[in-house]
Amino acid sequence: MKAVVVHGAGDLRVEDIPEPQCGPDEVLVEMEFGGICGSDLAYWRHGASGTAVLREPLVLGHEVAGRIAQVGANVRGLVTGTPVTVHPATNVGDGVMPERLAGRTNLYHTVRYFGSAAFVPHEQGGFCQYRVVRPDQIRVLPTNVTTRQAAVAEPLAVALHAVNRAGDLTGKTVLVNGCGPIGVLTVAAAKARGAAEVIGADLAPASLEIARRMGADRVVNPAAGEDLPQDVDVSFEASGAPAALGGVIAATARGGVLVQVGNLPVGDVSASLGNIVTREIEYRGSYRFADEISDALTLLSEGLDVEPLLTHTFLLADALAAFETAGDRSTGSSKVLLQIGE
Repeated sequence: MKAVVVHGAGDLRVEDIPEPQCGPDEVLVEMEFGGICGSDLAYWRHGASGTAVLREPLVLGHEVAGRIAQVGANVRGLVTGTPVTVHPATNVGDGVMPERLAGRTNLYHTVRYFGSAAFVPHEQGGFCQYRVVRPDQIRVLPTNVTTRQAAVAEPLAVALHAVNRAGDLTGKTVLVNGCGPIGVLTVAAAKARGAAEVIGADLAPASLEIARRMGADRVVNPAAGEDLPQDVDVSFEASGAPAALGGVIAATARGGVLVQVGNLPVGDVSASLGNIVTREIEYRGSYRFADEISDALTLLSEGLDVEPLLTHTFLLADALAAFETAGDRSTGSSKVLLQIGE
């Protein structure tokens, strides 16, 4: 079968790999669509994503959807042909967590994730024609959600988790700084969770237009001399740029909440943090998601339109062009999809 495999920095190939065999306790999924994420781009560009370094060839992709092709003999409740997406995480070990972390499975100490080089052997991803998964990883799609839309369920889950980390947004004013795919999905999630006004901020006009179409009430572009809003109740920093952090803190109201959803660089960073103290701002991290992928499917079924985000679609054979487009903001790209199935 065909798969998108990264062998090292700058070395991305569409190649044949063995087709997986479905065991009695497993489910075989025939993939139809996959979304390219920043971590996929990092493995292609640098041979690493954060502290995870490539040590062997890796099938990329953790934002995927398709249809069940085969159900293992011991699996109940699932049938072939069913459209699904996949929760890409596997907790290694007994799964027991401290009581203070009850329900926060994203913070489990050892997690293997689709398309990740964090462990050896690497956890192969879903940019391939077929992938075997555990039944508990399967999320059946609502009848009105397509596999194209469901390829966005994983990043939408990341956005919903960030919104959950902020607490009740009902009636509040919200700033989302950084309007890449996660940022604009955070815009949509904040609106869906009752925010009265959501302001998107970014340096790229194309990204701001997508934020508008995803529900932002207004947008600002600091590169064009426009100021961030002042005294917003909740801020989401989704750019991952340390230089932006001081301005986002300053935009957050006294006693407000700032959620860091964009991945900051590995190692030391320089940022102006003094206002966290003087304004008593609650600075909260947000990492992946627990089971918000199920909530994401519900939101999609309720009519959340993610099409403005889906700027480009490429066939699997054209994966390199897809990665080049996703990695070049001058193309106007946001979420770039691979069409894996025919």
